[in-house]
Amino acid sequence: MFGLGFPEMAVIAFVAILIFGPKKIPELGSALGKTLRGFKDEMKNDSDETDYENEQENR
Repeated sequence: MFGLGFPEMAVIAFVAILIFGPKKIPELGSALGKTLRGFKDEMKNDSDETDYENEQENR
């Protein structure tokens, strides 16, 4: 993944635990997942609206 091996990922995880603490990391992961899901949904909805607008212009 991105050219990172296990040792690099372990160092990143260790630093993240030091900065945020073990209790905060699951909350951050959940918030990131919700954000990405919302972004994906908005991208899908935006293309649907664009298709609808293009259909209206072509009539």
